Amino acid sequence: MSDMDDDDDVYLSDDEEESETLKEAEGIEKSHVSPLTKETISEGLSLLCRTGKRLEHAFVKLDLKDKALTDIAAISTYIHIRFLDLSNNLIADLSPLATLNHLLWLKVDRNAVASFIGQPFAELTFLQWMSVAVNRLTDMDGLVGPALETLILTGNSLQKINGLQSSHFANLVVLELRGNHLDTTDGINLPNLRRLYLAQNSIKRLEGLEKLERLTTLHLRDNHLETLDGLSPNMRCLQYLNVRGNAVADEKALQSLGHVSKTLKVLVLSENPLVEMLDYRPSVLILLSQLERIDKDPVTLEERMEARRAIREPNEEEIPAP
Repeated sequence: MSDMDDDDDVYLSDDEEESETLKEAEGIEKSHVSPLTKETISEGLSLLCRTGKRLEHAFVKLDLKDKALTDIAAISTYIHIRFLDLSNNLIADLSPLATLNHLLWLKVDRNAVASFIGQPFAELTFLQWMSVAVNRLTDMDGLVGPALETLILTGNSLQKINGLQSSHFANLVVLELRGNHLDTTDGINLPNLRRLYLAQNSIKRLEGLEKLERLTTLHLRDNHLETLDGLSPNMRCLQYLNVRGNAVADEKALQSLGHVSKTLKVLVLSENPLVEMLDYRPSVLILLSQLERIDKDPVTLEERMEARRAIREPNEEEIPAP
């Protein structure tokens, strides 16, 4: 499903689902912790593929979710693993993954990772997709991803964005930071980034967005924005903007949308005070004549023609009589 589809929450999970996730994690902590054995690893292996050595084959996919694991040292000898799921365990130390230099895909959701410092990500030079959602992270110090294309850090306790430089994340195109404690968008210096998901934080200021020249999707639902100041004319590719459930109350707060008027196709503004106080769709269309959808409703031909008339009439009034 694309970002332009009717469901603007494609990339969001329900609060109830996240609550259940936390309850499950607490349940694991109270249960018996299991050591990682060769037998457990063998049971989770699948997807037989050729290695780089002539006719040699090896299993490259390993599923170790829901095993109550704290120590994964035994995994270090399985050097051909490319896809690894460690979700729903109690893992804090990922250093045994340093030898898995063929790893392409890594999921470590709902574990106990508290820091990226000392973790082996610099050695994982082929890793393209990683999710470390619902862990104990408070910052991003120590994180690098030379080949990463998708990074998901949903549901942690991140208070600021740091270290996201193009020199460390040259290939990153999708960044998911939903459900943290961020109060600004500043700190993302990734000119190649395409999709940015920052819903359910405490963001009050849009800052640093001028660096995101190729961004097509910006998702800011359920934050504390009162204005859209910070949108930049450098954002020449932005097509989808979601600011649902913020604190935008004044029609003047929409003026910054003019910076992205040439490319924006979808704008989600529902559940802002502004929406309850006036008929905002005509005002938005006067600013953004190229829009295809406002909230969940497509822009109609009648609305578009009315907006064009509203733009034309003031101009006609300014023409002096002969």
